[in-house]
Amino acid sequence: MARCEVCGNDYGMSFEVHAQGAVHVFDCFSCAIHRMAPICEHCRVQVIGQGVEADGHWYCGGHCARAEGRTGIVDKV
Repeated sequence: MARCEVCGNDYGMSFEVHAQGAVHVFDCFSCAIHRMAPICEHCRVQVIGQGVEADGHWYCGGHCARAEGRTGIVDKV
């Protein structure tokens, strides 16, 4: 078993996420999202979908990116 780095639960079905050279251990997707998801720099929501990255800044979508003055951002539908 491995201990979740967010909640501390020692769970037999924990899993690892390998990202940017680091290994993270979680017991559920909620904890993984809490720790790993970027936060929109406009509305502060955690970005768990595609999101938009512009000049190293993360936004939940084109609307928030444009609200922060980013240009050339187009939402895909």
